[in-house]
This record gives sequence, C-alpha cells and structure tokens, in this order.
Amino acid sequence: MDTKDFLRMFAYDYWANRECLTAMRAGHSVSADASLSAIGRMAHILSAEKLWLERILKQRQSMPVWPSATIDDCMALADEMSSAWQHYLAQLATQLPPGSLGEKVEYRNSKGEPWSSRVDDILMHVLFHSAYHRGQIALQMRASGIEPAYTDFIHVVRQGFVG
Repeated sequence: MDTKDFLRMFAYDYWANRECLTAMRAGHSVSADASLSAIGRMAHILSAEKLWLERILKQRQSMPVWPSATIDDCMALADEMSSAWQHYLAQLATQLPPGSLGEKVEYRNSKGEPWSSRVDDILMHVLFHSAYHRGQIALQMRASGIEPAYTDFIHVVRQGFVG
C-alpha cells in the first residue's frame, strides 16, 4: 500500500468510528450499562490511534491507553484524530523520496519494553486494531438489544463516502 491507499483507509476508519458513535448515542437510552462499556472501548480505539501517531512523530504519550470518556469526548477525539492522520499522511505523500512508509519507528510499549516497527506496519495495526474493537462493540450492542452501526467497508464504498 502507498500513502494514497492509507489516506483512503483512514477516511474509512473515521467514517466507521463516527457511525459506531452515532449508534452508541442512539442506543444509550436502551441500555446505559452496555453503552458505557462500548464507550470505553471506543475511547480505547481513539486513544490508541493517538498513541500510535505520537509514537511515529516521536512525541510523548498524552493519554492513557484506556481513558475514561463520554460519547461527546469520543466524537471530539475522532474528529481530532481524523484530521491529524490525514495531515500526517498527506505530508508523507509529498516527501521525496517516497520511502517513509518503510522507515523504522523506535518506541516503548505500555509495559516499557523497547520495540521497533515500520511505519506501514504501524498504520495497518491501527486500522486493524480499530476494526477489531468496533466488532466487539457491535457484538456487545447486539447482545444488549441495541442495533449496532453497519460499518462494512464495501458499504461505505457503495455509498460513495470514501473515494
């Protein structure tokens, strides 16, 4: 994948996160307990997206991995992270030579262990991590009698939301 592909995938990720949050808001009145747990997972998704971008940019971690948050907090963080990832990827796309996706990023995980990963591997991880947890949220919502968001990639493409 190149940066153009990642721009497209992160646009989808943002759309899917927003759809999920919208469904959680609608279902909150049905089951507040299930909603709170789902909100915690969504806060984790968004916090992890921020953490990985901070690692790539060699910035200090600014949020816990499992933060406390409201739906409104998550909406704001989803907007912030979408803008930040789009900005980062757009900058990456203009760099010459275009080998930045293969560059190594040195970081410490949440246990303090040192690691090194390629930028493109980190980007794929962020996308898959988000999809994994959105799936958990959907399962949790459905088990509580709440209709989860329909976030299939092919659906968003068919609707023309992601080019």
